Amino acid sequence: MTDTRRTTWIGTGVAVALLALAPLIFTEYFVSVILTQALWLGVAAASLIFLSGYAGMVSLGQVGIYGVAGFVFANLVAADGGLDVALSPYLAVVLAVAAAVLVGLVFGAVACRSEGIYFLMITLAFSVIIYYFFSQVTQLSGFGGVNSVELPGLIGDPGADPVPLFYVSLAASALIYAGIRYLVRTPFGLTLQGIRDEPARMRALGYNVGLHKTLAFGVGALVAGVAGVLSVFYNQRISPGSVNISQAIDVLVVAVVGGLYRLEGAWIGALVFGLIDNYSREYTPEIGTVLGPDRFNTLIGIVFLLIVLLSPGGLVGIWEQLRARSRGVGRTRMAGLDADVTVGDTPAATAPAPALKEGGPRR
Repeated sequence: MTDTRRTTWIGTGVAVALLALAPLIFTEYFVSVILTQALWLGVAAASLIFLSGYAGMVSLGQVGIYGVAGFVFANLVAADGGLDVALSPYLAVVLAVAAAVLVGLVFGAVACRSEGIYFLMITLAFSVIIYYFFSQVTQLSGFGGVNSVELPGLIGDPGADPVPLFYVSLAASALIYAGIRYLVRTPFGLTLQGIRDEPARMRALGYNVGLHKTLAFGVGALVAGVAGVLSVFYNQRISPGSVNISQAIDVLVVAVVGGLYRLEGAWIGALVFGLIDNYSREYTPEIGTVLGPDRFNTLIGIVFLLIVLLSPGGLVGIWEQLRARSRGVGRTRMAGLDADVTVGDTPAATAPAPALKEGGPRR
């Protein structure tokens, strides 16, 4: 294991350990509104980062897919609105994630025939289709959304006790992080990275590029489906407004702020997004009509621009640049120390060259 990978896993383990103690450290409000939201929103962003970082596909369809999972779950359990099938919430979770994967594979089979900006626009169109579908089919979405959704007994009532939902979201995030890290080192994951870098060469080597991209989209849909179910757990409801274009852009902003090509950036970006969303209204000064407590989108837009200008790799990229710079300074100092090594009492750099012996080479 390389030093970078070892440092990454150690840092991740420390972060998980601190989060496990979060209910003992932070207030109930912070655990519920900030950390839990950051965890499930980070899962949604992780599905986007997986596709962009390891398959070279930047997708705006992840919110639509997690909306499918959320609506399927809400319709299969007891709720106000929707089909109200009243299945077991645990079975509904499995069926909801399976529905998201199925929709993702269908969408992926279509979208993966294109590349670049065309792929981006097709996935955006998928999100729009899902939004309008649930907006117009009120049998599935109700007239004001599907409310008072029955949750698994393990979750309990998040309004009265947010800790169980926090730990479920933390466990789901940890499993998804570890699962993606493992997947990208399997032959399938390495093939995806080859397709990301050189699709023509991989096609010439005999790999089915379209099939691999479609399967990658299915994996991304599975992750997005988990995020969709967690979002319903968190809000205890879902409506077409939960999967509109604004939400799709928010997930993209979270991924870019954290680091679009770094998996850890999904949760870091989600945490920063949540902090700005909740505390900007309290601390933002009023500056005419340009800035004020209600100008959250302006603030997050400024942060977005600063991150893109300073570091295309997001906040994680800035951290890696600082680490690399500190290592460079350390190497420079070590090189200076090596140059000052002495031979006896004379510095090595100024020591006289040894004289040739008499039996040396002659002309």
